[in-house]
Amino acid sequence: MNSSQQRGVERPRARGTDRSLARRAELIAIGRKLFADTSYDALSMDDIARHAHVAKGLIYYYFKSKRGYYLSIIEDSVTELVSRAASGLELPPAQRVHRTIDGYLRYAEHNQSAYRTIISGGVGFDAEVHALRDGVREVIVETIAEGAYGRRKIAPLPRMALLGWLYSVEGATLDWIGHQDQVLPRDTMRELLVKMLGGAMRAVEELDPSYAAPAPARRDT
Repeated sequence: MNSSQQRGVERPRARGTDRSLARRAELIAIGRKLFADTSYDALSMDDIARHAHVAKGLIYYYFKSKRGYYLSIIEDSVTELVSRAASGLELPPAQRVHRTIDGYLRYAEHNQSAYRTIISGGVGFDAEVHALRDGVREVIVETIAEGAYGRRKIAPLPRMALLGWLYSVEGATLDWIGHQDQVLPRDTMRELLVKMLGGAMRAVEELDPSYAAPAPARRDT
């Protein structure tokens, strides 16, 4: 998913050196921690530069503005989420579904602030972050479809069922990471979501037998 093209925010051209790319990645990693603890409006570019121990001009050099910096951080988070969820292409289809859901939950569990930002849509109503989030949804739906039906492009009925299931996954996952004192084990959460997905797929099969629900996978991932 080329999300930088989707949201229309220009990345600085690769400055031609590994050192430059490493510095940019380092600044993004610092920004992810900063925005996890402090709201967007509360952080000035001076604050960011001070925490990063760099000149403010360096941040402008790579990201053009605070908004460009913030969106680059969200894009980096989205890329990681998609990468984790879309892994396991070598597995049989049903096991791939398990791996996709497990990767999704692992990301949310270990990157809670970034996950909340992706799902909630960023600062206020941020159209560009919403576009990134919608891109994530499409990739997840296509990944599940490929694992379940053997193809990424599916008819409107199964697509709607998978999208509705994904909306419920997002809500359940937000609640799951928000209640660490009484949280379900990740394995249990994964199996619950897998069974919910199975229910959605069986409903699709009843309405359109050409989309047969796959046989349940073994529990190992």
